Parts: sequence; C-alpha cells; structure tokens
Amino acid sequence: MVEWTVQQLAQRAGISGRTLRHYHQIGLLHPDRIGANGYRYYGQTAVARLQRILLLRDAGLPLNEIAAVLDSEHDQADEVAALETHLVQLRRDREALDRRIASVEHTIAMRRQGRRPRMDMLLEGFNDRYEAAVVSRWGQEAFDVSHRWWHAKPLAQQQQFQADAEQLLARWGELHAAGLGPSSPEAQAHAAAHVAWFAQVPGTPTCADDPTNATAMVLGVADLYVTDPDFHPAFGGPEAAEFAARALRIHVSPA
Repeated sequence: MVEWTVQQLAQRAGISGRTLRHYHQIGLLHPDRIGANGYRYYGQTAVARLQRILLLRDAGLPLNEIAAVLDSEHDQADEVAALETHLVQLRRDREALDRRIASVEHTIAMRRQGRRPRMDMLLEGFNDRYEAAVVSRWGQEAFDVSHRWWHAKPLAQQQQFQADAEQLLARWGELHAAGLGPSSPEAQAHAAAHVAWFAQVPGTPTCADDPTNATAMVLGVADLYVTDPDFHPAFGGPEAAEFAARALRIHVSPA
C-alpha cells in the first residue's frame, strides 16, 4: 500500500508541512498511521479527505465549516454526490478561465498584427460580476441560461440592449426630477415597462412566467439598485435610484 510522509504529501498537494500538521492538530485530517519513528503516514483515505478539504477551502469555507461538512458525509454515496457538485463548479470555473485566456490571446494577436482587438472580446470572461448574487437568489441554472443568451448575441445586439437599459434607468431620473411620486400613473407605467424589460432575459422568473419568484426577483433587483452605488449614476443619483426602487416595489407588491 502506497503511503506518503508529511513532506511527500505536502509537496504533492502544494501546501506546507506546517499546514498538514495544523490540520492534524485541529482534528481535520488524521494520518492513516503514525510509525514507531513518530512519522505520520498518509494513505488513500487521508489523501482523499485532503482533496475534499482543499476543494472546500478554495471555495471559501473556513476550516471549522469544512470539518462539519466532511463529518456529515456518512457514506461513499455522500462523498460522490459532494464531489460531483464540486466537479460542476470546477468546470464552470474552467470555462470562465478559458474565456479570459481567449480574451488575452485575442488582444495579443491583434496587437502583434497592428490591429484593434474586437470590443466584444476585450472583456470576455470578466463581465459576470453579479453571478454570485444571481445564483444565490434564483439558482445556477438561471445564471447559466441568461449567460448563454447574452454571450450568443452579436456585439451590435449587446450594445443595443445596453443602450435600452441605460434609457430605461435614465427615465427614472426624469420622473423623479419632475416631482412625481412612486405611485403616480407615470411611475407605475414605467415600472410595468421595467418589469417587461426583465422578461426579455431567459432564465429569469419574469421570463419563465413564474409570478411568485418574479415578484421576489423584482424586489431583489430594487434592493440592489439602492444598495449598490454603482447603479446610482445610471439613475441620475441615489435619490432617483431609491425612487425607482419604491415604484417597482409598489408595482409588484401593491398595499
């Protein structure tokens, strides 16, 4: 049976021997056996557990939560299911990295030829800023569907969609500047147009004709408009963003 010492395992895993010793001290990773010489030896069981520890650590989990996750896996089926989940995420990460690599390679190639890089390639792989927020609220499938829809669009269509979005948000600033209230007919008409605009995007609850989750989505986006200052300039300022959020909340959840 193949066994590795602390030094051998640390080298193969790309971590320090101190890290392995720390994992042992806190009960996170035990060696398969300790020799008469006091050396720790790690076999297949320990190495497989270390793989899971490193995957969960890279996912951002603190060590105490990693221990809880691993201790909750009672059999091989649990481990396989967890690894399959990790595999899906790793493949998504690889796809995102591949897009970034392609973006950089394209820029290098165009520069060497004295040509301008394509604008739609310059930020490929860098523009999924709100993935975590979308996934946490509406699931990974919602993000994946909308992501594929967006990246399948030609540059001209992406630019038009962005221009429409800018006009949509700027209109809120105009309504606010006019002194209208969020429940006014004009504001509510624009709120309806705003929600209809959401429905263009596949993968969203508004597009799927899912009223309950569509309401939750609009409320979540309304909150985002207020709490994320990056949105405020598009509305004309934080007050206009708050005005839009209030109007959208009234539209989907009338008192």
